[in-house]
Amino acid sequence: MTLVFTVGSSNHNSSTFLRLLNRADIGVVVDVRSNPVSRLPHFNRTALKERLNAAGISYVFLGLELGGRPRSGGVPDYEKMAASPVFAEGIARVAEIAAETQTGPAAILCSEAEPLSCHRLLIARRLVERGVSVAHILRDGTIEPNEVTEERLLAVTRQTERDLHATREDRLRAAYRIQGLRIARARR
Repeated sequence: MTLVFTVGSSNHNSSTFLRLLNRADIGVVVDVRSNPVSRLPHFNRTALKERLNAAGISYVFLGLELGGRPRSGGVPDYEKMAASPVFAEGIARVAEIAAETQTGPAAILCSEAEPLSCHRLLIARRLVERGVSVAHILRDGTIEPNEVTEERLLAVTRQTERDLHATREDRLRAAYRIQGLRIARARR
């Protein structure tokens, strides 16, 4: 099965970030930030690409396809964005990159350290629907399988306590919707 990681740049220094990638043997970073600039200059698109390439890691920018901010501005509607043909092309491209890479697995990059606070979570959901296995590189270097992240998602959205007759998939669907709204509100 194809495996894709996610990682947040957070406020890591360059060497710590590279150490996180190397620990997971990442071969390509797929940047899904809508606007790949940072207050930390080593995470600006050009500098990041140069630093990754120097470390033997490829860089691909898919922020136009999979970025967390709508091109038209305003508050993101992740369900609507995920239904767009451009988003579907981006997901297909990530799956293709992950299947092709011979230098190591792919890692989806965004800014937030915590996957539950980032639209990477919603990208991961769509990759899993395509049969891709996903794991999240956490701030401390721990690798968390997406299934564990989803359990945390169910807990933080209180979907474990809701309708006991609902299936796990029903509760997850509701949890993703709730968390997507929370993430969107935080981006205002």
